[in-house]
Parts: sequence; structure tokens; C-alpha cells
Amino acid sequence: MTVYGATNSEPVRRVDVVVVGAGQAGLSAAYHLRRRGFAPYREAVGGGGADGAGGPGTIDGGFVVLDADDAPGGAWAHRSPSLRMATVHGFHDLPDVELPEVDPNAAARDVVPGYFAAYEAQHALPVVRPVKVLSVRSESARPDARLLVETDSGTWSARALINATGTWTRPFLPHYPGRFAGRQLHYAAYRGPEEFAGKRVLVVGGGASAIQVLSEVAAVGETVWVTRTPPVFHAGPFTPEYGRAVVAKVEERVRQGLPVRSVVSVTGLGPSVAYRRAEELGALRRRPMFDRLTEHGVAWGDEELAVDAIVWATGFRPEVGHLAPLGLRSPGGGIALTGTRATADPRVHLVGYGPSASTVGANRAGRAAVNGIVELLGAPVASPAAVAVAAG
Repeated sequence: MTVYGATNSEPVRRVDVVVVGAGQAGLSAAYHLRRRGFAPYREAVGGGGADGAGGPGTIDGGFVVLDADDAPGGAWAHRSPSLRMATVHGFHDLPDVELPEVDPNAAARDVVPGYFAAYEAQHALPVVRPVKVLSVRSESARPDARLLVETDSGTWSARALINATGTWTRPFLPHYPGRFAGRQLHYAAYRGPEEFAGKRVLVVGGGASAIQVLSEVAAVGETVWVTRTPPVFHAGPFTPEYGRAVVAKVEERVRQGLPVRSVVSVTGLGPSVAYRRAEELGALRRRPMFDRLTEHGVAWGDEELAVDAIVWATGFRPEVGHLAPLGLRSPGGGIALTGTRATADPRVHLVGYGPSASTVGANRAGRAAVNGIVELLGAPVASPAAVAVAAG
């Protein structure tokens, strides 16, 4: 269920839980909230007072999902049209609904958003869009105070919050001295190899995104691959035991409040379809990172290489700036978590963050976050009005 048309003139809406983001992690959390008895938010018809505590058109209790996008799909809706389901770096079904069998050559940016839209409808998830969350702050210094979620479409008041904003909106571009006069773009803006036909393209980065770009551009032009550190290749199978060991390494950094590392940075590069294609095209001959940019390319000491374009497949950073008023960051620079709960504030859970920044990890984190919220708030007891609206 998608609710449109919120305006700044509406009163503060009160719910038990606000979920920020409707990607894989946010939808998983929403599913488990509903499963544990939290009523989905819906606009009421009349009722309530005008004092901001259950005013006209609001339900006091339940949960809502606030999504900044115009339509379902999360980050998948913004991926390159050239990313096919066959070359996706792993995908795990949402809870309770399997991804239908699809054409491996279908664009992931079409398939996954369609799957998410059907999932929202099937489970009647209360997604309100488009709503951009600007900040989250506490009503007072009391540990049991409500959270005020301020958005470009008004304010929500909640007893707890699940942040599922992911990383796609914060592409990371490292700084290197010098200036390149040619085409530069981050992987987030990459839309396929067509514009690079017949050109020499420098691809920066050692993750799955870089491998995708290499596997596509090397088929139509010349590629040069550079990474800051030697890439790690994992030739063996990704067994459950190996997966647990990898996640444990990422979790340890998060527990310590250090800046998060991607799961792929620990797993290494596996034998994916894109990897095999890049290998066949001879595109995996890695060079060390250059020293500086030049007008026509890049340079290592006295050696200069001219290129037509640079694709920065250098990853993303967590989108958590709206949480700054809560003071969650640790001295280490990251947000320390105990499981999914912010160590500094038990009202706040982060999913799709650190060890759960994968489709399978997001599912597990959604369930864990809801379990933590039930432990904090108790099992929900919906008001008669909320029950009536949820059933309507």
C-alpha cells in the first residue's frame, strides 16, 4: 500500500515505529513488524484532535515506512540498464515471497522493483512516498522520550526507529591531486558500455561494481584497471561457514564503532558471470593506484597514461546524516551497534548497515531489529481506531 500526498500543513503523525527506507532491509523490517502485530499506518477518516497527538487523519500507534523514491525498488531502480539478473552479485528473496523465475537477460532495474512493488501490495505494507527524511531528534533528554522524524512532508513522532537508508545515495569519490579534462563518473551514474565504444577507459576499484564495468566496457573498447590494494580473489565455494566468518569480521568493526567496510571487501571477488567474462576479455590485469590525475589521463611518477574516461567504482558510504542530532557516532567515526541496535540509543536500529548490507543480511537484520523493538516496547496493543483502519 502506498500513500501519496502528505503536506507540511498536516499535524504531527504518531506511530510506534518509523522505518526509513523501502529497499530490501526496510521491506524485511516492515514484514516482521506486521507479523509481530504492529498495525500498518493508514490515513484515518476524521477523528482525533488538532493538537498534534493523534490529530485529523492520523493513527496513534502501529508503524509506517517512509521512502524517498517516487516508486518501489530502492537502489535497484537506479542501477545501470546493462546490469542483468544473470550478472547480479547475488540476490536473496524477501521474507515469505520468492522472486518469481525470470529471464536471466532481463534488466535487474526492472525485475527487482517489480518484485518489491508486488511485495508491498501483497503484504499491505504502509509505505508513504515520496518522503525525504531530513533529521531525527529526541523530544527530550529522557531515555524513553519519543523520536521526532522531520521530513520534507511534515513530522512523525515515534517510539522507535529502524533506519534502512542503505548507501546508494552517497557515492564515494576519493580525492587525488591534479585535474583530468575528460569524462569522469561514479559507478552510480554508469549506464552501460555504449558511450565508451572505441575508447580507453580507466576503471578504479576492486569490488563487484568494477568487475561489472570491466566485463562490459572491455567488449567495446579498451580498459585499464587500477586498485588501491591488490584485489582479493576467492576461488573456493562460499560455504555457510565462510559466510559466517566474513560477517563476523564486519560485525567486529561495527561493534567497535569503526567506519563500516563492505562485505565484499572481506569476501573477495568470486567466480561470478561478470568476473568470468572480464577474465575472458583479458580485462583483469590490475595496475596499482596512480599518483595523480593529469589533463589527459593519470600518472605514476614519470609515467603518464592517456585515457578517454574514468569510471570510479569506489563504493558508497552509509546514508545516516539525518541521524546526526541523536549523537550516535562513536570516537572511531562509525555508529557502534549491538546487533542491529545503536549502542548509544536503544530506540534506534540500523539495518542494511555494515554486516547486513547484503540481501540475505538485510532479511536477517530486519527480523533482529523487530525482535529488539518488541523487547524494548513490548508486544503492540493496537487502539480500536487503529484496528478498524488496518482492517478496512
